[in-house]
Amino acid sequence: MKTIVINIERSDDLFCAWATKVPGVTGAGTTAFAAKSSLLKSIQLLKKYNKAQVPSILLGDYQLKYKFDMESFLQYYKPIFTHASMERLSGINQKQLQHYASGLKKPRTLQKKKIEMALHLLGKELLSVSF
Repeated sequence: MKTIVINIERSDDLFCAWATKVPGVTGAGTTAFAAKSSLLKSIQLLKKYNKAQVPSILLGDYQLKYKFDMESFLQYYKPIFTHASMERLSGINQKQLQHYASGLKKPRTLQKKKIEMALHLLGKELLSVSF
């Protein structure tokens, strides 16, 4: 199955989403959620109304892989991951996480890896849960 990488980042005045290596697949909005929704809508419209110009990667089966900047990630998942829960998962204090979420500070590579590893461990644990 083909994988399309979707970047979601905060710019000066809005959130942007775009597919790497797939021209014309973009989105924007006032929140990371709105940017992602806008991008998904652009894929849908491209496939519906521009069938002759649909990039080959969008034909057939494909999966989307999301790559966030830290500010966009923390904003997008704020309803699920509070700063307190992110602190428990990653060991990074809430004040520092708030700086990342507001864009006041950018995390160092080591801090980004720490958060990413904590989330992947949580995901792995959740995949092993059954009821």
